[in-house]
Amino acid sequence: MKKALIIRPDAELDLAEAFGWYEARVPGLGSDFLLSIDAALSSIQRTPKLYPILYKNVRRGLVRRFPYGIFYVVEEDRIVVLGILHARRDPKTWQDRA
Repeated sequence: MKKALIIRPDAELDLAEAFGWYEARVPGLGSDFLLSIDAALSSIQRTPKLYPILYKNVRRGLVRRFPYGIFYVVEEDRIVVLGILHARRDPKTWQDRA
């Protein structure tokens, strides 16, 4: 059974900023980015414990084609996405959200 996927407001803001950045560079690239994020979130939802724990109980799933990680916590009945961040961002950004 799939767990509910909860995306925190901080993660939604991360996603909106990244979408805007890609879309401003090349029209349509933002949409490609969102499709890649959606595929990664689907994979996380199907097999949440497949991805490694990086800090405390926070796991990271990588996004294909784009240098982004999805940081999340697996709880008993849900998966909580803490952040969707570029690979070069300071790790303290997502660690503070844990």
